Formats: sequence, C-alpha cells, structure tokens
Amino acid sequence: MQPNRIELMIITGMSGAGKTVAVQALEDLGYFCVDNLPPVLIPKFLELIEQSASTMNQVALVMDLRGREFFDALFQALDQLKVNDQFNYQILFLDASDEVLVKRYKETRRRHPLAPEGLPLEGIRQERELLKELKGRAQLIIDTSALKPAQLRKKIVQCFSKGRHTFTVNVMSFGFKYGIPIDADLVFDVRFLPNPHYIEEMRPKTGLDQDVSDYVLKWNDTQEFVHKLKELLSFLLPHYQREGKSQLVIAIGCTGGKHRSVTLAEHIRDYFAADYYTQVTHRDIDKS
Repeated sequence: MQPNRIELMIITGMSGAGKTVAVQALEDLGYFCVDNLPPVLIPKFLELIEQSASTMNQVALVMDLRGREFFDALFQALDQLKVNDQFNYQILFLDASDEVLVKRYKETRRRHPLAPEGLPLEGIRQERELLKELKGRAQLIIDTSALKPAQLRKKIVQCFSKGRHTFTVNVMSFGFKYGIPIDADLVFDVRFLPNPHYIEEMRPKTGLDQDVSDYVLKWNDTQEFVHKLKELLSFLLPHYQREGKSQLVIAIGCTGGKHRSVTLAEHIRDYFAADYYTQVTHRDIDKS
C-alpha cells in the first residue's frame, strides 16, 4: 500500500506582498511551516521528513530569495521533486503592483532588502526581475494589491482548507480566584448568579452534574442572562469569522470555576455547535 503523498507548499513572491499573512493562514490550517529556509537545504529537509515516522503530511516553506545562487539551488530541488512520488508540490507566488508595494514600504518605514540605501522602488524593480522565472513556474499567483490582510487570509483559507474547520469557537469556564485566562477574547462574569457551592449536597459536584446544571439554569436571572448572551454572540461570531479570525475564546467565569461557569460554558457550546465548530474547556473544574 502506497503511503499518502506529502503536500508541499512553497510560498514566495515580492517582499511586502503578504508572505507572512499567507504562512500564518497555512499554519492555522495545520501546515508545518518553515520560514526563510535556504533552498540549498530543501533536499536534506525533505529527506528527514521522508525518513522520520512523522505524521506531517502538509508542509509549507517560505522562500525569501536574494541571490542567483539561491535560485539555482531552488530550481534544482524542484526538478528533483518532479520525480519524487512522495511529494506533491506547488508554488504559491504573492505579487502586488509597484505602486502598492512602495506605499506599504513607506507605511511600515522599512527598507527594501535589495536597496537598503536607495529608494524602495529601485529594490522592487530588481526583485521583480529576479523573480520573473520563478513566477513563471508558480501554480498559483495571488495579486494582493487590493487585498487587506484579512481578505488575503480568507483567500488562502478558501484555496487550501479542503473542508477543515477554519473558525473555532472555544468556550472556557474558569474561576476568578485563579485569574482570568490570558488567551481569552471575551470574558463574562457570572458571579452574580445563585451559587450551588452553598448547597451542601452540591458543593462537591460540578456544573457537569445534572442537578447542579438544573439549579444554575432554573433562575429567571440566569435565563435572561443566557438569552442576552446568545443574542450578543450570535451578532459577534459572524463578524469575527469574516474578519479572518481562526478561533475565538469565550471565557465564562465564576468564583471557583466548578459550578456556574461550567454549566453555562456547556450550554453556550451546545447552542452554537450547530453553526460553528465548537470546543469546551473547563480550566479549573478539578481544583479544590
């Protein structure tokens, strides 16, 4: 039985055209990404992948080429890949107009690497001439002149997602006594709700237990809060998704992170599971 072929993406193109955004999008899609790998090392790198027991089957290499010797090494590696049945490679070339690239360099106050002491346009024209042959070998060319970073990211995801979940809603319960999660995008405090901790038979249990969940959800204040929270999140989630965010962390906190926050995190996760890929984490549920 033949092993699955490894998808190899080579990302290259004009400096300032969006290679960083592209590689970040591919990382979120599960690609193993290596930035600025010298082309002369490509054969050795791929040999290590073949020989290892690695489960990496999607690899992206960012090529930031600066010299003729780099091109020679890259073209030699590409010629070898053509006869290697283990890899299926393609070149993604990112381009933009000279005018847009000059504007981007001025906005970031960066110097062009091929014209560190000169005008950005001089370096851009040199680079465009150097990259002409490589651009001709590219299977996919994306002109980013009119694309904002979020739009480029969306385009990359559309091209290479192959059915993966590209937007994940992570709902997390936590206890304020242990600190607010540093990776939370949205934080909601539910310490105003009736606390099962003060019910003796419920104290050792968690919000995953049915009687605790029923207790938390039975109050009018809880029902009103949950209703308003669902409305707010129903408005926000599609906007975050359109902006190109790969995941959103919604943190719901109570005092200890065992009862109220756990129940509500489960409830919110279940509610949005039909429309989004959702996950739930109970950070402090096992803490005493």
